[in-house]
Amino acid sequence: MKVKNSLLVVAALLAIFSVNTSFAESKAAEQQHKSDKATKRVPAMRNRVYAQLARAQGLADAGDKSAGFSVLDDVKARLNSLNSYERAMLFNFYGFMYYGNDDITLAINSFKQVIAEKTIPDSLVISTYYSLSQLSMQQQKYSQALEYLTLWKNVNSKALTANQEMLFAQIYYQDKQFIDALIHIENAIYLVEEKNKLPKENWLILKRAAHFELDQPKQVTKVMEQLVRLYDKAQYWLQLSSMYGEIGEEDKQMAVMEAAYQAGYVTKPSDIMTLTQLYLFHGAPFKAADLLNEAIEQGTIIAQEKSLDLLSRAYLAAKEDKQAIRILKKVTQLVDGGKYDAMLAHIYLNNEQWQLAINFAGSAIAKSKHDSKTPYLGNMYLAQGMANYNLQDFIPSLQAFASAQKYPKIKKTAQQWAKYTQREQETFQKQQKIRLAMLN
Repeated sequence: MKVKNSLLVVAALLAIFSVNTSFAESKAAEQQHKSDKATKRVPAMRNRVYAQLARAQGLADAGDKSAGFSVLDDVKARLNSLNSYERAMLFNFYGFMYYGNDDITLAINSFKQVIAEKTIPDSLVISTYYSLSQLSMQQQKYSQALEYLTLWKNVNSKALTANQEMLFAQIYYQDKQFIDALIHIENAIYLVEEKNKLPKENWLILKRAAHFELDQPKQVTKVMEQLVRLYDKAQYWLQLSSMYGEIGEEDKQMAVMEAAYQAGYVTKPSDIMTLTQLYLFHGAPFKAADLLNEAIEQGTIIAQEKSLDLLSRAYLAAKEDKQAIRILKKVTQLVDGGKYDAMLAHIYLNNEQWQLAINFAGSAIAKSKHDSKTPYLGNMYLAQGMANYNLQDFIPSLQAFASAQKYPKIKKTAQQWAKYTQREQETFQKQQKIRLAMLN
């Protein structure tokens, strides 16, 4: 997570010294800082030095950065003649102008030279530490940023504002000190809520990220609840639903996902598939089938194996066998294996459409290339045997049961069916002989 420092750094710099401030005003500010600490005697800035620094900034603001640096270099050439406050302000201007020139390293080096001076106003020390912290963050040197921010806090007599608490939180998070990050986030939230204001959205996002890094899914869920309540966005509803699923609150997962759908937030194919699965899981197969079928017809979801497989299962769970058959026949044309032929064979067998059950079982067997590791192969022989039995075609029925007995998981069932079929075959043959005798 990157921190946007530019406005903060510029604000800190301008708070130190502005070309729009008169020399008399800067002197008054200096006297105020002197009164803060009687033991620190800050030397005055001479008018000629101020005029040169102001001229340098004016040139830079006008777009002539090179000329601005040239003026600062002229002042630096007489460095030994400057007092500590003047030297600090010179390097402060260098830092400000380097920052404006996108040279963060030189800006940091310049600000380090500012705080190297001992007899300078406390306000300059405070704001320089703050700027150094933010610039270090831009360089992703988070330990260094934390060091400067801690020094800033130590010399700053004022209580931290909510934004300053969040700066600590951001640095601690980037430095992988997630508990400390959460402490400062909570402090920031408390400060704004005390004024009957809402915590900023990005604060809650950082809080969620810290809890996630600490593997605290329940706390992540609570933050997501806040984000949904305060910042009603599609991604927060969907993420909250996902988090309820992760912590085992499936009823809430379903309720939130359905609410998101009603609000028009469920539009992505992956989200539609998730809601379809939730409908199935919670015993609402009609809703699952209607949702997914509509998405496929509208082209939101591509009619491919994964989506059609899920749709067929939804129709089957809804007892819509005809619709399931229609979908499964489409899938058989898309894939090479016999998995979906096997599913069709089972459906036809359950619907007592014996010949179709035999046909699709045979197709599934053929597509498996008789690979004994194919999981449905034994059941297909069993289905062929049962369908042929119901057609009173006993010889192919017994042959199918014999093949099914080669598979350990269904061997016992196949043997029982074979024995039963043999008895029925014998009974049928006896009846046929009696019938023939009577006719003759």
